[in-house]
Amino acid sequence: MSIPEVNLVFDEPVQRKKVPKHLADYSPQERREVAQGLGLPAFRATQVATHYFSHLADDPQTWSDIPAELRQTIADQLTPKLIELVRSVTCDDGMTRKDLWKLHDGTLVESVLMRYTDRVTVCISSQAGCGMGCPFCATGQAGLTRNLSAGEITEQIVAAARACANGELPGGPVRLSNIVFMGMGEPLANYNAVVRTLHNIIDPAPDGLGISARSVTVSTVGLVNGIEKLTEEGLAVTLAVSLHTPDDELRDSLVPINSRWKIKEVLAAADAYEKRTGRRYSIEYALIRDINDQSWRSDLLGRLLKNRNAHVNLIPLNPTPGSKWTASRREDEAEFVRILEGYGVPVTVRDTRGREIDGACGQLAAAEKVRTD
Repeated sequence: MSIPEVNLVFDEPVQRKKVPKHLADYSPQERREVAQGLGLPAFRATQVATHYFSHLADDPQTWSDIPAELRQTIADQLTPKLIELVRSVTCDDGMTRKDLWKLHDGTLVESVLMRYTDRVTVCISSQAGCGMGCPFCATGQAGLTRNLSAGEITEQIVAAARACANGELPGGPVRLSNIVFMGMGEPLANYNAVVRTLHNIIDPAPDGLGISARSVTVSTVGLVNGIEKLTEEGLAVTLAVSLHTPDDELRDSLVPINSRWKIKEVLAAADAYEKRTGRRYSIEYALIRDINDQSWRSDLLGRLLKNRNAHVNLIPLNPTPGSKWTASRREDEAEFVRILEGYGVPVTVRDTRGREIDGACGQLAAAEKVRTD
């Protein structure tokens, strides 16, 4: 099967409409300074943060500790509406829900909320589209529209937390426990907004949601400079590297950023991250039939990882309509696992959720664009 050439996009296209600033775009100190700049006491910012992060309250009329005549004005200034739900689709008896969001400029992004027996995870988008150009990825083939602001990313998470608290998933009210940056976009290509969002997630109330860093995963296709910067942050979130093949020759085509940073450099950066944070990292590997699922590649991957503190997540490819890429045969998947385990490498085959609801990232947004054009 031939692999098409792709063009990488590293620079963000010009953004025509400026994203309104939101409480979630600022650090706690900056929030207080913004409030003062609006002629408000600094403590008003802390009050609003409490309502936003702790109470998940999106109706300012419930902010009883703020004078009634000020609530809407303060809300408009500090928590402007950044995302609007276009539609939701569900599967797995309602335990998986994909939400399509329209941003203030009409841009579409997606998030996926998944309830398991022991946790609830939301998969969020950090960019509209993606500039990394991986040919088997629906988002990558759509190209990059723009980066999301920290407010736009955080709003996806807070909306998911609110849905959990309101009992919108089967099983009744529950607390959102896990966040994965594995939706649309390359998180480390939107570094500052993603790091601000990480603080919004893990900072204790009232400054953030107070979710453990151990429950947050940031995925990257291997932007070594971004991994190095994240290492210095010392946030101890889980790093996930989308490797997809252990050999540079194939990876140059499957993950075109490999033309800038080779596998050896990517793994060295991940090792440094693990050493600094003490957090085992993940290797994401989409199994693609007759492309990267050969036993010799599993053997090479096992030899690469056997002495590293890494865990392999094998992902049966969620094919996109009209694509020649498809998931591996079950027997090839089983052999791939067997070889890795023979090297003592921890490996999990990821639960494939969302196939019935355009599960691969970018599909729902693409379908909505076709529907409305």
